[in-house]
Amino acid sequence: MTTFRMIPFEYFNAYTNMALDEAIMESVRKGLSLPTIRFYGWLPSAVSIGIFQGIKNEVHLEETKKAKVDVVRRLTGGGAVYHDTYGEVTYSLIAPLELFPANIIESYRVICNDIIDALDKLGIHAEFSPINDILVKDQKISGNAQTRRNGILLQHGTILYSVDVAKMFTYLNVSDQKVSDKLIKSVQKRVTSVADQSSSTVDDLKKVLIGGFKRNRDVKFDDYSEIEKNRAEELVKERFGNDLWTFRL
Repeated sequence: MTTFRMIPFEYFNAYTNMALDEAIMESVRKGLSLPTIRFYGWLPSAVSIGIFQGIKNEVHLEETKKAKVDVVRRLTGGGAVYHDTYGEVTYSLIAPLELFPANIIESYRVICNDIIDALDKLGIHAEFSPINDILVKDQKISGNAQTRRNGILLQHGTILYSVDVAKMFTYLNVSDQKVSDKLIKSVQKRVTSVADQSSSTVDDLKKVLIGGFKRNRDVKFDDYSEIEKNRAEELVKERFGNDLWTFRL
């Protein structure tokens, strides 16, 4: 059985979070690091956009700047996501492609099932919804995104602990129309969180997520290597904290 490194929850800014994902991908590809599962938060709060999105179409940049909310372009596709510092737990799983099904939906299913198992421990019955969501009674509690590069799979995603839809709309350009109470209520019906579904604390969520990702894997707890940390610093300057990358579309 392949051994995975598991790195406990830690807060970073948005640029460092995305840079660490890429630095780990490089280290795993070179055989310098074990396949890795890491848990993290966003400090300050942030908006991440998909690699193919036009930032000005997706983000209210004046509002993010005013609130000192980071804006970063991910390596993965998908839509714009608001990451609240205290409202979610984020994970990344980085491993050789051959450890997961070649079919993209099936690989999502395998990894998302670890989250579903974790939520079940909190008394929350969730289901995988292809391509890449996890739902509780038709309400989204987790969104996930994946990329495959040079033989390495990266999947990262958020598990919502609490959600403030009105605040989310402050930063995301959901539509050209003015955000109305009706629209907010509509989205509230389609999104849920751990706090909405149970009395569990965010620490409870972190604990069960560790268990969910450990259940079918041999896991060794460890930290980021110095090589990864140094490379992440370079990638923040070269890419993720650089306007040429962020505003490329």
